[in-house]
Amino acid sequence: MLHESLLGWDLGGAHIKTAHIDQTGCVRSVIQWPCPLWQGLDRLESGIDAVLGKIGDWKELRHAVTMTGELVDLFPDRASGIKTLIDLMSRRFTKDALTIYAGKAGFLTPDKAMVGTSQVASANWFASASLAAARLPEGLFVDVGSTTTDLVPFGGNLVRASGHDDHHRLAQQELLYTGIVRTPLMAVTPQVPFAGEWVPLMAEHFATTADIYRLTGELPEEVDLLPSADNGEKSMPGSTRRLARMLGLDADATDLDGWQRVAHFIAERQLGMLMEACERILSRPEISASAPLVGAGAGRFLVEKLSRRLNRPYIGFESLITCRKQMETKVAECAPAVAVAFLAAERGA
Repeated sequence: MLHESLLGWDLGGAHIKTAHIDQTGCVRSVIQWPCPLWQGLDRLESGIDAVLGKIGDWKELRHAVTMTGELVDLFPDRASGIKTLIDLMSRRFTKDALTIYAGKAGFLTPDKAMVGTSQVASANWFASASLAAARLPEGLFVDVGSTTTDLVPFGGNLVRASGHDDHHRLAQQELLYTGIVRTPLMAVTPQVPFAGEWVPLMAEHFATTADIYRLTGELPEEVDLLPSADNGEKSMPGSTRRLARMLGLDADATDLDGWQRVAHFIAERQLGMLMEACERILSRPEISASAPLVGAGAGRFLVEKLSRRLNRPYIGFESLITCRKQMETKVAECAPAVAVAFLAAERGA
C-alpha cells in the first residue's frame, strides 16, 4: 500500500508524459502528449490541459514532477528554464500539491527546488534507474527514447552512474543523443552504401530515424507524435522520399527493397553506437557478467537486440510495475513519469 494516489509528470522538450498511480500501487493511466516546448510556454499549458482532460478527476491528487524541458532554446539557460517550469506547475496545481524531483537529493518543495536547480535539471533518468535499483539486484538500465538514450548501471539498491549532469553523462556515454524518432540521420552515420558507392549524407534535416524505423517495420506509430521533417505524410512512400533526399536523390532512384536496405544499414549503425556504449559501461569491474539489461522507452526493441548480442538477460521495465497487460507498453515508454510517481508515493513526498 502506498501513501497516496498521485500523478507523476515528466516535462520534456518535445513531449509531456504522465502516470497516474493509485494507493494500491497499480498504474491507472499513462499518457504521452506532444509538446514542442521550444515554440512557447503556451504549448505546455495546452498540453497540460489535454492531459488533465484525459485523466478526469484529478483535483484531489498530488503531483510529482521531473523534467528535461529546461534544455529547450526558449530559455536562456537551464536554471531559468527550471524556475519557469516550476512556477508554471505551481500556478496550475498549488505548491502544497506539488513536489519536485531532484535526483540524489530526493524530492523538494517548489521553493527549495527554485534554489537547487542544478539537482533538478534533467534528473528524470535517475528516477527510472532508482526504481530499477529498488526492484532488482543489479543491471544496466537502458531507456531508448524518441530523442535520447540513457544508460545507467545500478546495483546494491544504488544507482551507480559515473556522471550526474548532462555534460559528464555525455562524456561517460551514459547519455547518448540518439533516439528512434527525432534524430537527424547525419547524426547516425556520415555515409551509406548505395549503387556500389559510399554516398555521404547531406547535412540537412531532411529525414529522421522515424523514417528509418518505419521502413524497417519497427517503429511504434503511437510514439511518432510530432511532424515529420518535411511536414509530409508518415507513410512508407513519405519516409522513402525523405530518405532519398538525404542522398541527393528522388524515391524512384531504386525500389522499396533498395531503400529498406539503406534503412537497415543506418539502423545497424545506430545499434552499433548503443552497443559501443553498453560495452564500455559493462566493462566496469563492479558489474557482473550476468547483470541484465533493463529496457525502457519507445525504442526498447533495440535493447532486446543489444541483450542478445551481449548474451545477457533482458528485463522489460514494465515487469517491475503492477499494471494491466494493455498498459505495459505505455508504462515502458514513459518510464520516468511512472518511476517519479512511485518514488514520491512510496516516500510520502
